[in-house]
Amino acid sequence: MTRLKARLQEKIEEHRPRTTRLLKEFGKVVIDEVTIDQCIGGARDIKCLVTDISYLDSQEGIRFRGKLIPETFAALPKLPGAEYPTVESFWYFLLTGEIPTAEEAEEIHQDFKARAKVPAYVFDVLRALPKDSHPMVMLSTAVLAMQKESKFNKAYHSLKKNDYWDTTYEDACDLLAKLPEIAAFIYRYKYKNGDIIPGNYELDMGANFAHMMGIAKPYDDVARMYFILHSDHESGNVSAHTTHLVASALSDAYYAFSAGLNGLAGPLHGLANQEVLQWIMEFQTKMNGAEPTEENVKAALWDTLNSGHVIPGYGHAVLRKTDPRYTAQMEFCQKHLPNDPLFKLVNMIYHVAPGVLTEQGKTKNPWPNVDAQSGVIQWYYGLTEYDFYTVLFGVGRAIGVLANITWDRALGYALERPKSVTTAMLEDWAAKGGSK
Repeated sequence: MTRLKARLQEKIEEHRPRTTRLLKEFGKVVIDEVTIDQCIGGARDIKCLVTDISYLDSQEGIRFRGKLIPETFAALPKLPGAEYPTVESFWYFLLTGEIPTAEEAEEIHQDFKARAKVPAYVFDVLRALPKDSHPMVMLSTAVLAMQKESKFNKAYHSLKKNDYWDTTYEDACDLLAKLPEIAAFIYRYKYKNGDIIPGNYELDMGANFAHMMGIAKPYDDVARMYFILHSDHESGNVSAHTTHLVASALSDAYYAFSAGLNGLAGPLHGLANQEVLQWIMEFQTKMNGAEPTEENVKAALWDTLNSGHVIPGYGHAVLRKTDPRYTAQMEFCQKHLPNDPLFKLVNMIYHVAPGVLTEQGKTKNPWPNVDAQSGVIQWYYGLTEYDFYTVLFGVGRAIGVLANITWDRALGYALERPKSVTTAMLEDWAAKGGSK
C-alpha cells in the first residue's frame, strides 16, 4: 500500500464518526429553505450536497481544502525550474487535505507511472469513431470503453460497504494516470495527421502531457496550472454533480466520470471556453487590426449587447467578483506573453466589460470567469484547435471529481434521489404563501 493510500485510510477512519454523529444526532436539523424560484431554477443555492475537497465563496472564489489558489500554488512542492506544483502533489493534497513532501509527491509519480499504460483497444475504439467526432465524444467514449478494467466493479459482490472506497480509489488512480495519454492521442490523431508521440513517464504528469502534445516549455507549466485550476469547483457544477450522482448508484468511476464529461461538454459548462475564444477571435476581426483601447472596445461591447448577444466569459452562478482562476491565468500571461495581441485585447475587455455590464444592469456579476482567459494561453502556445479545449478541462476536472467520489464511497453517502413536485403543487403553495 502506498503512503498516500495508507494516509487516506487513516483520514477516512478519522472522518467517518463525524458523518455518523451528524446523521444520528442532528439529522433533522434544518439548514436551509427552498423557494419556488430555486425549485424551478435548477436548484440554485440549495444546500444539499457535501464535499470537503473544495468550497466556492462568492467573494473569495475557490478554496481547495481550505486554501485559496495562490496559497495552494505556494504550499505544494514544485520540481526544479518549475513555476507550478505537480499534479501528483495536488492529488495527494485533495485526497488528504495535507501538503505532501517532495518525496511523497514523487511516490505518486511512480505509482501513476505503473498505472499509465492505456489498453490498446481504447485506441482502436477511438480510431473507429468518425474522425470529425467532437474531441469530447472521443474522450468520454475512451473512458467508458475502459470500464471493463474497473477494480470496483470486479470486486463489488465481495466487498463490505466500508471497503468500497478502496477499489474506488484504485479505479480513480488508474483512470487519472491514463487520461493525459488518451487526451494527447485524441489531439495528435485528429489534428496532427495521426502523428502520435509516445509518453515519457519519467516526466511528471504536466511535463509528460506537454511532451505528448508536442509543445515545448513552458507548456509543461501551463499544463500543471491548467489542470489544477480546473480540477474542482465544489459539488454543484454539472460535471462534479453528475459524476457524484452516477457514482451514488454505485456505478464505478469509469461510468461516473464518462457521464460527468458529457455534462462538461455542454455550452453552459465546459464548452464555454471554446465559445469564448471563438467570440474573441471574431471580436478581433471586427476591430480590423486596431490596437485595443477603452473607447473602441467599449463601443464594440455595446454593439454586442445591443444586437441581443451576451459577452461570453463574464458572469458566474456563484461568484460576485473576478474569478481567481482568471486572475491566476492573467498573471501567467502578464509574465510570459504580455505583448500578445490576443492577450492585450482580452486584458482590455477585462478593464472595460464590467463597467459596460454594470451600466446595462442585467447581470448580477459583471466580472470574468475562468473561461474568459483560458483559451488565450492555449492559442499562444500553438493549440489553435479550440474545440479541443474542453478536453483539457476534462483532464483537470478528473482530479477533483475522482477525489470526491472516493470520499463519497468512504463515507457511505446514499443514492441521490431528490423528491419532485408538480407545477400545480407549486401554484397551490404560491396561493397559500408557502407549503407549511
